[in-house]
Amino acid sequence: MPLTMAQPGESSLIKKVGGRPETRKFLESMGFVAGGRVSVITKTGGNVIVEIKGARVAVNSGMAAKIMI
Repeated sequence: MPLTMAQPGESSLIKKVGGRPETRKFLESMGFVAGGRVSVITKTGGNVIVEIKGARVAVNSGMAAKIMI
């Protein structure tokens, strides 16, 4: 399921990062890689704020939909 479906407080394992090559590269540079752990902190106005590798990152719903957990 996509990251957009995860509930706040939920920690998940990233299974796949989809999208065009430049989108995948951008997400991977922020730490969204297969096998990594991501925790949803909150969802606000279409954006998803997550904690990944000890950092808080905000991604819009379009990008979050490309991250499969």
